Amino acid sequence: MYRHMIALRQVARRSICSSAPRQVENKVPQKQKHFQEDNGMPVHLKGGSADALLYRTTMALTVLGAGYVVYELVKASFPQKKD
Repeated sequence: MYRHMIALRQVARRSICSSAPRQVENKVPQKQKHFQEDNGMPVHLKGGSADALLYRTTMALTVLGAGYVVYELVKASFPQKKD
């Protein structure tokens, strides 16, 4: 059992410490330039087609949810008569 714990510790240490440091390109200035340019498009849609799809899906779910709430309120305000 103790042997397995030592092996697990070595594997964990190896995966964290032995990774070579990578140089990551800083993309923040490019993103800032893209999102701050004045092209008449709202900032929440400047990310491309994925943002537009998320926006439309959110709006559709909001409208459907609001409609369902109104339906349930109307249904609750006029209870069915028991015969």
